[in-house]
Amino acid sequence: MRLGLGLLALAAVLVIAPQDALARRCGGVSMPASVEVDGQTLVLNGMGIREATVFSLDVFVAGLYLPATSTDGDAIIRGRGLKRLVLRFVRAVPRDGLASGLNDAFGPSLAGQITRFTAMLPAELTEGTVITLTYRPDAGLEVQVGGRLRGVISGDAFAGAFFRFLIGPNPPNRGLKRGLLGGQCG
Repeated sequence: MRLGLGLLALAAVLVIAPQDALARRCGGVSMPASVEVDGQTLVLNGMGIREATVFSLDVFVAGLYLPATSTDGDAIIRGRGLKRLVLRFVRAVPRDGLASGLNDAFGPSLAGQITRFTAMLPAELTEGTVITLTYRPDAGLEVQVGGRLRGVISGDAFAGAFFRFLIGPNPPNRGLKRGLLGGQCG
C-alpha cells in the first residue's frame, strides 16, 4: 500500500511541476520563469499590461526577460546585454494603429525604422498574436511573430527607443512599467 501512495505522490508532483515553472500570470496570460537565448538563460523580470484609450482597454500583456532581475528602468534601457520582450495581444489591433502610436512616441528620427518594423507585422494583430523582440548588442532588435523570424532592425537606436517607451520616464501607462520592472501586474 505504501508503494501505491508513493507513486501517487510522485505522479502529483509531475503533474504540478510544469505549472510551477510558470513564473507569473498577468491579465490571463502566463509566461515561463526563464527562457534560453543564444545559450544564455534570461529570467522573467516582470509582466505588465498595455492599456490604451480613455477606457483603459487591455491591448497586450508584456513580459521582460533579462540576464538578472532589476527594478531600475534606466539601467535596463542603457544596458548593452541580451534582453527579450514578449508581447501577447489580448485584443485585436490594426498594424496601422500600432505604427501611429510608435510614431507619436518615438518621433520622426526613427520613422524609417518604425516603418520597417511595422512592415514585419501582420495587417491585424489578432487576440493571441505573440511578438517576440530580442535585443542583441551590436546586432539590433530581432522581430519574431508567432515564433517565426520576420527580420532585424539593426543598431541600438530603435531597440533603445522601444525599451524607453515601455519602461522609461513616460511609459504609455504606469501599470505596464511597474509590472515590467517586477512590481504588481497592471
